[in-house]
Amino acid sequence: MDIGWDDLRLFLDVARLGGLSAATATTRLSAATLGRRVTALEKQIGEPLFVRQQTGYRLTPVGEELLRRAEDVEAAMQSLTRWREGSLPDRIVRVSAGPWTSAFVCAHIGDIWTVDDGIRVEFVTTTDRVDIGRRAADIGIRSERPTEQWLAGRQSGKVAHAIYSGRQLINGIAAGLFVGVTGEGANIASARWLQAHHGDRIAVRGNNSHSVRELVAAGAGLSIFPCFVGDSDPRLVRVAQPIPELETDQWIVTHHEERHSPPVRKVADRITALMRAHQPLFRGKTPIR
Repeated sequence: MDIGWDDLRLFLDVARLGGLSAATATTRLSAATLGRRVTALEKQIGEPLFVRQQTGYRLTPVGEELLRRAEDVEAAMQSLTRWREGSLPDRIVRVSAGPWTSAFVCAHIGDIWTVDDGIRVEFVTTTDRVDIGRRAADIGIRSERPTEQWLAGRQSGKVAHAIYSGRQLINGIAAGLFVGVTGEGANIASARWLQAHHGDRIAVRGNNSHSVRELVAAGAGLSIFPCFVGDSDPRLVRVAQPIPELETDQWIVTHHEERHSPPVRKVADRITALMRAHQPLFRGKTPIR
């Protein structure tokens, strides 16, 4: 089976934009032509790649797998183009982390990357565990020691969690209510703890961590945040000591074959140093305001 790059590129546009109509603008092909090309690719693969719905195209499990592999091909083709044109450095270091940790590292980008390094950095922000073994990322910032034999890790510290309130005793906060999490974020340990201990007092929910923080800051209720998030936000105030059972480790994880690669090692070393330097903040050792 010989799948062409042009077909994969069209597939990527349709998958990312969620349908044929939106992809016509980026591909400059008609919806009818795109539909025929997608159908031909499905026949070539031997499996449906999309579920056709009135609201758009949704990827099937096979489509999800092809998307991951097509993105690898896309990265390789972009690298080849840059090499041919002699423009940007070839080596990309991908860093995966959850939303809060990713935001923290991004805010300190000058500590882990400079223009003179001769590399580029990409952040893969997700609550899911990114597969470092398949090179979906080069570095992962995780809450537990890696157990896979092909991964290497070093502990950079610990992360504490506590209950926070907005600064004004209004609305849900004044009533002692909580803000919960729905969607994928409901599976994280702090969200499960909140549901187990205060589920009957959850009045408002958000489907991502940042919306929950905005709700708490606006007075909708109390919620749980990592201390490095809550103690850094002037709109929030910690109302109790960190919750012991929610303290987690923090590990910097790499593929064992890549950990000695100079670009990966450089970025991993700097992230480790950054996290260790801010351990008082991560462990909730800053004063309760």
